[in-house]
Amino acid sequence: METDAAAIRASLTDGQAFLRVVEGHVEEISRYLRRRVSREIADELTADTFATAFARRESYDLARASALPWLYGIASNLLRNRVRHELRELELLARVAVDPLAQSADPLDLVLRTGFEPALARGLLGLSPEERDVLLLFAWGDLSYEEIAEALDLPIGTVRSRLSRARTHVRASLGAPVELKEASRG
Repeated sequence: METDAAAIRASLTDGQAFLRVVEGHVEEISRYLRRRVSREIADELTADTFATAFARRESYDLARASALPWLYGIASNLLRNRVRHELRELELLARVAVDPLAQSADPLDLVLRTGFEPALARGLLGLSPEERDVLLLFAWGDLSYEEIAEALDLPIGTVRSRLSRARTHVRASLGAPVELKEASRG
């Protein structure tokens, strides 16, 4: 199976080759963004993520076989530029308990929905944007500590400390015991 790095390398002379990267990761990036903002904004940001990646493909580190952490990093940076809109979405969710995935027919989205969305939204609102990015890349992006560090261009220790602070804050907002320990993917 061809790596993302090989597709990106090929795209330097044949732009169409980049479509293999898009096709391989568009659903994951889109799903991550839809968990953070409305479908319309997520669709726009997904398109912007791949347009930005295409424009910056010459700077991609071809030693990295998978472009997914790089794409998550681009998506997170674009999303950070929309923080005010994201905060309004979370405030609405906290007030009216309407999940942005509520209209989704995707069975996975149905499974992911639980009864504590408003409390979770309030917990997410209480995080700094940096802590929220790390927590959501871990929880919704299913990235390891190393992949989050790569995506956000952070030292792994910073990822660990931000994730720890975010978990503690969200647990407290959900009324869960703060001392609860979780298995890490890092």
